[in-house]
Amino acid sequence: MTQSAAFRLHDGFRAVVVGGAGGIGQPIAELFAELGASVVATAASDDEAAASKLHRIAGVEVEPLDITDDEAVDGFAARFDGLDALVNCAGILRRDEEYRREVFRRVLDINLTGTFSMCEALRPALATRQGAIVNIASMNAYTALPRLPAYCASKAGIVMLTKSLAHAWAGQGIRVNAVAPGFIETALNAEGRKEAAHYQRIAERTAFKRWGQPDEVAGAVVFLTMPEAGYVTGTVLAVDGGYLAG
Repeated sequence: MTQSAAFRLHDGFRAVVVGGAGGIGQPIAELFAELGASVVATAASDDEAAASKLHRIAGVEVEPLDITDDEAVDGFAARFDGLDALVNCAGILRRDEEYRREVFRRVLDINLTGTFSMCEALRPALATRQGAIVNIASMNAYTALPRLPAYCASKAGIVMLTKSLAHAWAGQGIRVNAVAPGFIETALNAEGRKEAAHYQRIAERTAFKRWGQPDEVAGAVVFLTMPEAGYVTGTVLAVDGGYLAG
C-alpha cells in the first residue's frame, strides 16, 4: 500500500457547499479553497451572499439559493456536468417557536427536505466523478432539546437519510456521510449562549470543557470527501468535544 505524504484534493476538484455563507459552512468553503478546490457556496438570501467574506477568497463563488424552491434547485444543479463534493449545511432553528405547526414545517423543509433536494438534484453530477456527499447533522439527532423539537427531528432525519442514500447510491460510486457537530459557537445559537448558566453547563459536559469553533468542524467534513476516506460511507462522525461520550 502506498501512502501520501499529506492528504490532498486532486487537480480540478469542484465542491458545492450549501449554506456556505453560514457559520459552519464558511470555514468548510475556505478549507476546500485552501486545498485548491473550486468552490460554489450558497447563501440563504441576496443580502447574506453580498455580505459573505468568501468573496475575498480566490476560487470561491457565492450566490443565493432557496433550497425549498424546486425550480431554483434544479436550475442550480443543471450548471454542473461533474462534481466531486457536495456539503449540505444549510439549516435553521427557531427556539421556543417550533411547536407552531407552520414553524415546524418550515424547519423540516429547509433542514431535511432541502438537504434531500440538493442531494437528488446534484446526484448526476456527483456520479460523473464518483463524488462524495457530506450532510451536516447534529449531536441533537441523538440528544433531544425540548425547546427545539423540529430542529432535533430534522437532524435525526438527516442521519437516516444519509444512511439510506449511502446504500442507494453506492453502485453509482457516490459516498454519502454526515458530520454531527456538537455545541459550536455560531450565529445560529447566539441567543442561547447569552444565558451564562446554560453556556457553562454545556461546556462542563464536554471533555474539553468548552464549546467548539466552526473551523474545528471543517477538517472532518473535507476529509470525508477525500480519497483517503474512500471506504467510508453511511457513517456519522461526531465532532462534539466528547459530549456524547460523557
